[in-house]
Amino acid sequence: MRRYFFLIAFLFAISAASQTQQPPRLEFPLWTGDAPGALGKDAKDIPTLTPYFAPPGKATGASFIICPGGGYAALAPHEGFQYAIWLNEQGITGFVLKYRLGSNAYRHPAMMQDVQRAIRYVRANAEKWNLDPNRIGVMGSSAGGHLASTALTHFDAGNPAAADPINRASSRPSLGILCYAVITMGPDTHAGSKRYLLGDNPDPALVELLSNEKQVTANTPPVFIFHTYEDSTVKVENALEFASSLRRHGVPFALHIYPKGAHGMGLGGSQWDPGNRHPWTYDCVLWLKEQGYGNGASRN
Repeated sequence: MRRYFFLIAFLFAISAASQTQQPPRLEFPLWTGDAPGALGKDAKDIPTLTPYFAPPGKATGASFIICPGGGYAALAPHEGFQYAIWLNEQGITGFVLKYRLGSNAYRHPAMMQDVQRAIRYVRANAEKWNLDPNRIGVMGSSAGGHLASTALTHFDAGNPAAADPINRASSRPSLGILCYAVITMGPDTHAGSKRYLLGDNPDPALVELLSNEKQVTANTPPVFIFHTYEDSTVKVENALEFASSLRRHGVPFALHIYPKGAHGMGLGGSQWDPGNRHPWTYDCVLWLKEQGYGNGASRN
């Protein structure tokens, strides 16, 4: 009799799993063929997403595209997978984006195309992945924060006539988290990020376009912003100017400027250490719960 009940339970589990089609467990490419403007076919030329699914018992249906920092020259791992695991604690699924880099000879708009495609990809597949297409946020640190702020200020509703169903989906994120982000390409920018994104002598019109504090509109999604006063790599003015622009356009935001914290600290340091998290993580947990995205858990 015990064996019989085990078999019934096993068959029920298979049936339940088949009703919710999960995305691939491993890194997968954003395009089936070459990405727009691809310079080759190596790993560096192939933008990808790596999913980290919220535990079924905690899942809220919300998700975030995560853009690691690295000055548009590299991708910092602790600003990718660690953020995803932290989001999982709150019932949020994280998708870590591997976007193309200036150190591999890519320039704008390649990076923007990658993050926009990532948002479209998740939205187009949200139903079969048991995610809410209206709760897909974008998160980024440093130069990855610039890319996230680009997604927050440069988006479209999708092309309903596109042959590719992914391109029919909107690229507008529903929420943003910006961690010690590069925002401007003006005087307060991070010079290395600007060079790797736009080249050595960029067109002034392109500098204006990618100075995202100047691209905010009333349709920009709500944003959580944090920075530290002592950050000597990316000036705190980036956060202040973006928040000021959000305010002028009537966009809700949470702004936290902390006195301490080195640039690139991630959740609190480069190593996974739930007992040593920076205060921004707890403030953000509360904000995510207020937005209806997280369950309010700060750690497992």
